[in-house]
Amino acid sequence: MIHSNESPVRNCLLYNKGLMPYLEAHAWQRSLLRQRIDNPNLDDVLILLEHPPVYTLGQGSSLDFLKFDPNHSEFEIHRIERGGEVTYHCPGQLVGYPILNLHRHCQDLHWYLRQLEEVIILVLAVYGLKGDRTPPLTGVWLEGRKVAAIGIKVSRWITMHGFALNVCPDMTGFERIVPCGIADKPVGSLIEWIPGITTQEVRGHVVEAFAQVFGVEMVDR
Repeated sequence: MIHSNESPVRNCLLYNKGLMPYLEAHAWQRSLLRQRIDNPNLDDVLILLEHPPVYTLGQGSSLDFLKFDPNHSEFEIHRIERGGEVTYHCPGQLVGYPILNLHRHCQDLHWYLRQLEEVIILVLAVYGLKGDRTPPLTGVWLEGRKVAAIGIKVSRWITMHGFALNVCPDMTGFERIVPCGIADKPVGSLIEWIPGITTQEVRGHVVEAFAQVFGVEMVDR
């Protein structure tokens, strides 16, 4: 009998969802995280979805980066437990929430952030575009415009939150904030480089890149 030294490829459950209210997705993530803290043998998860217009602030983010009064506003706003500053979600932006057990990957938050960036960089490469990192900042830039924001929360080495890739959103919502607290670096979306691109076509590329970067086999749920 021949024994392989390679670890078996682990499954990652893929939930490919459409438009989902932010608080519903947030509660779902928290539930999945808690299940995996209680039972570390459960499979990893990747949720892909879009949100109705909503602003979220990281746990320590400053209200100074809002260009409107959050106490007298028509906009949906939530302060959550991820890192990072204020960001904006809306239809046309593809959001990925990996619920990963880093015990089986690498127990290093900087490594994890770089891996999420690498997923986006590989997706951009499919279209012949060169995604850039801008250390010490987190995220992915394209010709000086930030196209992907990343913010995470890790509890007992189980991850939640994740990345948001601007594919073809209405960008006016970003004008009401200083995105990610970075005043001197504009945001952009893929449709500026690839006319007609949709989140639907990008989803498949994200799934393939995620499987490659994290060495998992995606299982549709």
